Amino acid sequence: MNPDKPYDLIVFDWDGTLMDSAAAIVLAIQSASRDLGVPPPTEEAARHVIGLGLLEAMQYLTPNMPAHWYPKMAERYRHHYFSSNHDILLFPGVERLLSDLRQAGFTLAVATGKTRAGLESALDSFTLRDCFAATRTASECPSKPHPTMLLELMEELSITPDRVVMIGDTTHDLLMAANAGCAGVGVTYGAHPKAALMATQSLFCADSVQELSDWCLAQAAPERLAH
Repeated sequence: MNPDKPYDLIVFDWDGTLMDSAAAIVLAIQSASRDLGVPPPTEEAARHVIGLGLLEAMQYLTPNMPAHWYPKMAERYRHHYFSSNHDILLFPGVERLLSDLRQAGFTLAVATGKTRAGLESALDSFTLRDCFAATRTASECPSKPHPTMLLELMEELSITPDRVVMIGDTTHDLLMAANAGCAGVGVTYGAHPKAALMATQSLFCADSVQELSDWCLAQAAPERLAH
């Protein structure tokens, strides 16, 4: 622990926070709905469930669907999402952000609604595996905003909640942080609107990766906050 900075662990959401995937997720959800003859959700509704586990997202969007249909809808979602996966990139500046934070002495982790296979594929695609000390996904933990992902990361890395900040683009991320007793920071360039993120009483909302970088690095050098 470094008493000169307020946080030791920065936990990132993945989709819509590090990777510019919100639009592809929306399209995949809508396409999966059409495949099963279900009226596709609006873009706003589809964006709202980004960050949840896949089955939880499908159940939220189509609550009246027979239970045995949800796995099929999830399979169709994965088909459509991964068929366009090669077009999905990190937000510009993310690789520099992660490198700078590690150099500044932060431990980094991921807590995501992606499946374990989905996250592992993304980490390998962007050669980011070495950036993160630990990761949790919806494959092994309850869906956000349940705090288990953060609680397990803190236990694994031996870091207390007061030394952790969760960064995400959805209210699910920020409510998970609050449920785990951690600080939360929103990014407005992902899935959820700024007003919704600010309503969670997040510490800060960044409108760009550069603003996020500036805020995070200021935590490593608190004297920068005075300038």
